[in-house]
Amino acid sequence: MADSVSNRGWATTSKDDPSVQALRTHLLENNGVKGLEIVGAQDIQQASALFRRDGYVIVADVLNGEQTEFLAQGCDQVVSEIIALDTDHKGNRGPHRYSFGGSSLTRSQLHRAEWQMLLDLPVVHQLVSNIFGSAEYCLRAASGDFCLPGAVHYQPLHSDIVDYVDANQSPFSAFVDPTKAMSIRDLPCPYVCVNFLPQALTKLNGPTRQISGTQQSRQPIPRLKDEPEWMRLSTLCPAPAGAIIVRDVRAWHGGTPNLSDTIRAIPNLEFYAPWFREPMVPGITYKDYKKLSEHAQKLARFCVADSSEELITGATLRAP
Repeated sequence: MADSVSNRGWATTSKDDPSVQALRTHLLENNGVKGLEIVGAQDIQQASALFRRDGYVIVADVLNGEQTEFLAQGCDQVVSEIIALDTDHKGNRGPHRYSFGGSSLTRSQLHRAEWQMLLDLPVVHQLVSNIFGSAEYCLRAASGDFCLPGAVHYQPLHSDIVDYVDANQSPFSAFVDPTKAMSIRDLPCPYVCVNFLPQALTKLNGPTRQISGTQQSRQPIPRLKDEPEWMRLSTLCPAPAGAIIVRDVRAWHGGTPNLSDTIRAIPNLEFYAPWFREPMVPGITYKDYKKLSEHAQKLARFCVADSSEELITGATLRAP
């Protein structure tokens, strides 16, 4: 990330605090999924198999150097706009943690050229089509998240789809079985999140932790205080800049401490399977939509505003 924003952070916690120093040492010695597999951009079949087994896969070299830098600069600009509204770094996903979508007036970053670029990456299309068994999938949102240096706390493990079997919470899904005989976890993957890495993920800069094989688990997700240490250390690092992380959103995952001196950003695109839908919020004007490639227009067909509707873009700390 650019120097203009990379040094912001550590506003509320000293990186010289003994507890922070001890955690840094612990993470340097132990952080990261053991035997983490990273496949090449040409290995679509292997990537799909790992995704189905683990609920995620990392694919290297999807973005070239120019694309990676363009995305990093775009993230820097959006980060600057957001944290200018939050000088205390309270975040909207916990201290020092932010959602790119939740911090946008459109609930998306699809109005930005950097996120639009991601719609036209051939490797992403090949892999997502392979996962769904069809090219007739569609874009759900263009979002992601970032954490500042000084994010010393763990985010609780969670799943991005909640249904009746999850901690008695209200269902948030287009699939609900009133008899509770079936859960969305019994079905094929309903939608995927593709995170793009404008910077490498390291042991110290807040790599996402993923609990392998939990995408269809009906077990209750452990609370943060009950989480075993191996889960806290089950992070997707090291992973190179220019790579993507493709996740089944049902799998358990969570944020981890960023004890580095730089911001960690993971912008994303989220895609619905051809058979699955939830309500979508327009993220791009019709005028800008018509400027997209034919392929990108097909993906974003449910995220475009009416031709007479103007979207108000910009940063906010809470999505409208």
